[in-house]
Amino acid sequence: MATHKALLMCLGLPVFFPGAWAQNHAPPGCGPDLDPLYYNLCDRSGAWGIVLEAVAGAGVITTFVLTIILVASLPFVQDTKKRSILGTQVFFLLGTLGLFCLVFACVVKPDFSTCASRRFLFGVLFAICFSCLVAHVFALNFLARKNHGPRGWVIFTVALLLTLVEVIINTEWLIITLVRGGGQVGPLGNGSADWTVTSPCAIANMDFVMALIYVMLLLLAAFLGAWPALCGRFKRWRKHGVFALLTTALSIAIWVVWIVMYTYGNKQRHSPTWDDPTLAIALAANAWTFILFYVIPEVSQVTKPSPEQSYQGDMYPTRGVGYETILKEQTGQSMFVENKAFSMDEPTSAKRPVSPYSGYNGQLLTSVYQPTEMALMHKGPTEGAYDVILPRATANSQVMGSANSTLRAEDMYIVQSHQVATPPKDGKISQCSARGGSWSCAYTLQ
Repeated sequence: MATHKALLMCLGLPVFFPGAWAQNHAPPGCGPDLDPLYYNLCDRSGAWGIVLEAVAGAGVITTFVLTIILVASLPFVQDTKKRSILGTQVFFLLGTLGLFCLVFACVVKPDFSTCASRRFLFGVLFAICFSCLVAHVFALNFLARKNHGPRGWVIFTVALLLTLVEVIINTEWLIITLVRGGGQVGPLGNGSADWTVTSPCAIANMDFVMALIYVMLLLLAAFLGAWPALCGRFKRWRKHGVFALLTTALSIAIWVVWIVMYTYGNKQRHSPTWDDPTLAIALAANAWTFILFYVIPEVSQVTKPSPEQSYQGDMYPTRGVGYETILKEQTGQSMFVENKAFSMDEPTSAKRPVSPYSGYNGQLLTSVYQPTEMALMHKGPTEGAYDVILPRATANSQVMGSANSTLRAEDMYIVQSHQVATPPKDGKISQCSARGGSWSCAYTLQ
């Protein structure tokens, strides 16, 4: 080795400059000044790091947007039973967001910080998601049978307590393994150089899986608890049970595959370098399963009203403030009242006083005058036919200066002018007299 270095020095190559050494050994796609810890994020020769990085980045953005949508839809949730689960679902989204972020820790090469985060957060983040599923399934069993479930703070407390159990387990396990037997040397499970037992990376693959037994129990409880929710009397809650059942079933399949690969497959293939990709793929696949089969369907159902509210909405539609809404609500009754009011203002013809000029329509007269009631009363039974009978105007006796006296004078003037203009025929003589404040005329045969 010394001979090769001496040869390179003789050739004038800057062997001992770290920049030149990094430039010669940097993988394609990475810069010369990049820390070798992050080579998997840009190495184009091993594309698994770039692909998982893109998938995890898209998952982070999607989860963040869904969280905002779920929180913003809180004022529009009409069903109080669905509103009580929103807190638990937001907690579930936070756990899913953590899973996507943990993918980057598995892509990056192992060191003290990345190994510690994997060992502690892997089980805790999955415990958050599976605890929320268990709490949701617990509430669905009450809702499917009684249509009345526990309150929201009870559901959230159940999810939080189940998560705290895993936090305690992981904390105790991490402390014990870091302190136990310091100074001994053990094999590293992810294929890098040997680490002491005090390093968080010095953990066997089987031990890592065995530390997740409680998380597996939560997954199994959520899967088994979703089945009774499908058999309740209230069928509208079955769709939520189907979402939880499908999510847990796919999660079980993912966990079986990655555990077999992590503990058995990689060892048989003598490829311990695939331990990190196995963990990263399991995180990304399970997190996207949560998003596609549980979060998005639940967000689409959260603002839909219950059947009871839909029935009440059909019978009693929402009152608006628009003019069209007011007209629709008051069409029958209000229009009837208005018509009735107009009919009350206009009395019937039987009660209306009859005017002697009621037959006058403002047009020129083309026929003879018609007799009035008083004229028929004055007319004797033996009277013969008459040609012209003038109408008689009736009015109350009032002061001479009033309007009625003027009308009587005008009527008298009309009668006199008619007598002058029309000479008697066939010996008929007309006589007019004033009786009771009114004028009457009669024709007698001479």
